[in-house]
Amino acid sequence: MKKGDIMRKIVSLVLVAGMLGLAVGCTPYHAQGAGTGAAIGGISGAIIDHRNPWRGGVIGGVLGAILGATLADVSYKASREAYMSDKPVEYKTEDGRGLYRAEPRGYDERTRCRKIHERVWEDGRLIRDEVREVCEARKTEPRY
Repeated sequence: MKKGDIMRKIVSLVLVAGMLGLAVGCTPYHAQGAGTGAAIGGISGAIIDHRNPWRGGVIGGVLGAILGATLADVSYKASREAYMSDKPVEYKTEDGRGLYRAEPRGYDERTRCRKIHERVWEDGRLIRDEVREVCEARKTEPRY
């Protein structure tokens, strides 16, 4: 086996082990954010580092997973905070480049859920705009 082949296998093993660790050790929100971030970061890194796409993919995947899990954590906490306070919640990054805003929209007394409008900006550009439903404890629906 060539040295390059061995390195590729080692890097692949480390990447898979790291991703499994992130997926198993996190909440579903973290795992989803980490998975999406890893996929986008891995593809971007492989494209950017065209001379060594393995290296770029691994570095991009790891950084993307960390950033994705972090954004998922902020999103989860802020949406819960907006639900509880019934007031808009806003977080900014220290450098001012990133902004997260969660605004409560409406409350459904029957299901005890509130719609939360979440938006994320990066460098003044809207990168995420979605409405999430956050519930008090468990969502209840009528059964037929």
